[in-house]
Amino acid sequence: MIYTLSDFVPLTTEIFLLSMACIILIVDVCLRDERHMVTYVLSQLTLLAAALISWSMLGNTTLVVLHGTFVSDPMAALLKTCILLVAFGAFMYSRSYLVKRNIFRGEFYVLGLFAVLGMLVLVSAHSLLTIYLGLELLSLSLYALVAFNRDSVEASEAAMKYFVLGALASGMLLYGISMLYGATGSLDIAEVSAAIAAPGEQGIIQIFALCFIVVGLAFKFGAVPFHMWIPDVYQGAPTPVTLFIGSAPKIAAFAMAMRLLTEALGGLSASWQEMLTILAVLSLVIGNVIAIAQTNIKRMLAYSTISHVGFLILGLLAGTTAGYSAAMFYAITYALMAIGGFGMIILLSRAGFEADQLDDFKGLNQRSPWFAFMMLILMLSLAGVPPTVGFYAKLSVLQAVINVDMVWLAIVAVFFSIIGAFYYIRVIKLMYFDEPEADTPLVVSPDLQIAMSLNSLAVLYLGIFPGGLLALCSTVLS
Repeated sequence: MIYTLSDFVPLTTEIFLLSMACIILIVDVCLRDERHMVTYVLSQLTLLAAALISWSMLGNTTLVVLHGTFVSDPMAALLKTCILLVAFGAFMYSRSYLVKRNIFRGEFYVLGLFAVLGMLVLVSAHSLLTIYLGLELLSLSLYALVAFNRDSVEASEAAMKYFVLGALASGMLLYGISMLYGATGSLDIAEVSAAIAAPGEQGIIQIFALCFIVVGLAFKFGAVPFHMWIPDVYQGAPTPVTLFIGSAPKIAAFAMAMRLLTEALGGLSASWQEMLTILAVLSLVIGNVIAIAQTNIKRMLAYSTISHVGFLILGLLAGTTAGYSAAMFYAITYALMAIGGFGMIILLSRAGFEADQLDDFKGLNQRSPWFAFMMLILMLSLAGVPPTVGFYAKLSVLQAVINVDMVWLAIVAVFFSIIGAFYYIRVIKLMYFDEPEADTPLVVSPDLQIAMSLNSLAVLYLGIFPGGLLALCSTVLS
């Protein structure tokens, strides 16, 4: 195989991120414990520079390079930019939390950068093998991040559960990929798609392969009944890690679903749409109902994630460009809402105290009216109340589902969204109508104040003016 320089130009973002992650790793080894701020700054500058590189490729034509293993297209450019910016926000939220607990170490940011690299590879994968490699790079980094606080028994237990269940899901996905390779004779997504679409009866091996692939996808999304890891991992992991896991990887999972289901297995759409229908309904029901019973806000947001995954899957199973663009819009905006929700937990926490109980939000309006208002925006958006972006995300998905004559699915989604609004409104009630349990003043670092404010105001702005991002999602897919 002969490669030219032009083959590597579409990989500029990944090459830059990998090079900087290695440099930051070496630099961090040479730093004293009190100088890890250098690692943080370098990591943030790396993410911003990579986002600019990725954004500059938005107008490029679709290119498949490295002998069909890597694709650079507008969808990849937009999703990579969003992943990098969300990761930037996640790192910004994390700094004060790590400093207060004396675990402000460079390994957190290096592992985060490698996790982001895995997401970028996943987004641009054009081979079943590349998909698996990107997924494993992401997963292995996340396993280590969950166990980052070595003194926490909860974190170690969560990491073990995540590792065991993640390995099982990865094995199922790999088994499905191997069966698909045996049935089609290729790992290239375009060639797999052509083999499946060829005239003739669909083989039983292809259907079996599809089942295993959907199981692997469902686990990465956290869809019911493959959601068992989400509540325990979200609760047990350090809050910055929970924030990171609950946001950017959802965008990567959407890209993975697009590459596997719509591009590689489009010829089996009738089969995978039926599977996704079951996953979506179960996720909407279980996620919204069980979240009501939670008193730990991290577990509540974990079940909330499951319900939102149900909505995202609705857009995918619609099987139309409008459905795919609605699902992309939902994935991007949900990541923005998720980092804000978990970021508020970090904002209220302090050394020796985790603000992860619902009661910890009592009387927040009396302690800080501004941050209570920021949390109000986020809760209303997660509930899907206008004029926040969550409303338009759900509306666009419901429109796509109705347009393909699945009105009953839209009714189910709306019904359980109304039920789900209860646990979001409960947080608002605690903030505005209950007395605070502690009158400890809020001590918030300037960067955390800026991140929280910009995050919530962005959710409100995109709700008032959603057209630009919606049109962009539609354009990159068309």
